[in-house]
Amino acid sequence: MKLNLVLLLQIAGVLHLGLMCAGLLMPRVVNLREHLLALPPFLRQLFWVYYTFIALCLLSFCIITIAFADTLADGSALARALCLFFAMFWTVRLFAATFVFDLKPYLTNGYRRLGYHAINLVFAYLPVVYAWAAWKGGTP
Repeated sequence: MKLNLVLLLQIAGVLHLGLMCAGLLMPRVVNLREHLLALPPFLRQLFWVYYTFIALCLLSFCIITIAFADTLADGSALARALCLFFAMFWTVRLFAATFVFDLKPYLTNGYRRLGYHAINLVFAYLPVVYAWAAWKGGTP
């Protein structure tokens, strides 16, 4: 089982890269620069700082998950705590994707709709895998 969990965690790590790629496309898709022009300079800068921090978090989650998949699956207290944090993080993000954000105005073609559904599948996959690692990690 540990080998399967390690593989599932490594897949989760790679999926973070996919989310980063989607995040890089988002400003163009939603015409973000034009929307931000209406804001005061401080709020524009604040948005771009938050956007960058989110990207750095995703990159960190990716690297940690891929490089330390064995460790995350071993069931140590720290591994369980980190996996629980990741599971809660992605559960909240899934909730936001489902109940907070309305992307319908931007889903203007089949590719965007497909990408939207693919991202939501990733948002569902990540909390499940991390919760499983937090709960079952280390068991043979």
